[in-house]
Order: sequence, then C-alpha cells, then structure tokens
Amino acid sequence: MFTGLIQAVGEIERIAPAGGDMRLSVRAGKLDLGRVSPGDSIAVNGVCLTAVERNGDRFAADVSRETLDHTTLGGLGSGARVNLETALTLATPLGGHLVSGHVDGVGQVLDLREDARSWRLQIHAPGELARYIAHKGSICVDGISLTVNRVVGAVFDLNIVPHTYQETIIGDYRVGTRVNLEVDLLARYLERLLLGDHAAEAGTESITMDFLRRHGFAN
Repeated sequence: MFTGLIQAVGEIERIAPAGGDMRLSVRAGKLDLGRVSPGDSIAVNGVCLTAVERNGDRFAADVSRETLDHTTLGGLGSGARVNLETALTLATPLGGHLVSGHVDGVGQVLDLREDARSWRLQIHAPGELARYIAHKGSICVDGISLTVNRVVGAVFDLNIVPHTYQETIIGDYRVGTRVNLEVDLLARYLERLLLGDHAAEAGTESITMDFLRRHGFAN
C-alpha cells in the first residue's frame, strides 16, 4: 500500500527484455533506498513493483506481461523520469489516500495550463472507469494522490499546486501524454458489495442498467 505522496523523481536507467516481459533498472534520485531490501515494494509511476536488486542509488524490478499490457511502463525509454514512492508503514502519515499500486487503466492528458500559481490538468479516462470518478473524490495519476475538481463524462479536471508540479513528473506532461490511473479503492469495493449474492454469477463484474433491469431495480 502507498499514500500517493511522491517521495522522489527517479529516472529509467535501462529496460532489458527478459523472457517475454522485462526488467526495469531505475536511478532513484533522492529516494532513500537505505531501508529497501529485495522483495520490498516500490511504486513507479503508480505501479507497485517488487525490488529484486539494489545497488547504491539504483534498484531493479521485474515487470510482468500483465503490467506491460495495462500500464504505461512498457512505453518508457532510458532517461524517462518517473514518480517514486516506497510502501507505507504503520508509522507513515496518510497525507494522501490509500493507494494499492494496482493500475485500473491508462488515461490521456487533454490539457495542462497555468491557473494563478497552480496548474489546471485535464485528463480523459477510459470509459469503463468513469463511474468511479466523482467530484471532490480521490484519484491517483502516475502515483500522485489528487482531488477531482470537475468531472464531465469520462473527462476530469485536477488542480496541481506548485509543490506537486515541481516535485513530480507533471511538469513533463504534454497534450497526449498517457498516464496511469488508479481509482479510489472504496469505490471499487462498494460496487462489488452492491452486487450482493449476484457477485458469484458468471459475467457479473459491475452494476449496469441491464443488471438493474434483470433484477427488478429498473424498468
């Protein structure tokens, strides 16, 4: 688990193919790796990875085919900057929100513009994630815990304060940049709980209008 508060910006040092997936080597920047051991979790652009090697200010992690298919990591090259956060402990202040590091989908930056001393960021989310994104709710973008300011359909706006802009990779974003999205854990589990006993039925993964009609909740 993570908080969505970025601790450092690192840099991809090397991406090496490995039996159909890949091994990622990352220079950790100012991230303190002193307490990181092989087997520990580190979020890289919001993706929970397991450190398999540590050497000075560098660490390596294996990235599975599943992760490559559902996140932006496979599109990164050497020199790409990445947001980093080590796993939280019971003594970690929860200044953001609970983040699992399990990416739900990839969104796309539509706009990034100055707004007084802050920046206004607009992102288009995959359609299947839109129902989990709520006004003033929490969302994780490339590992950053942010608050949704406005949502219209699958497009949502965020306000980026100067500190977040300077201490994360948001300053690298351009129109069209692909970003990892993780919706609020509570929203995902609430939907599953509302399915009740029907959650065990094959093909029932979410609450839809068809589901409501079939079970007498809508005409």
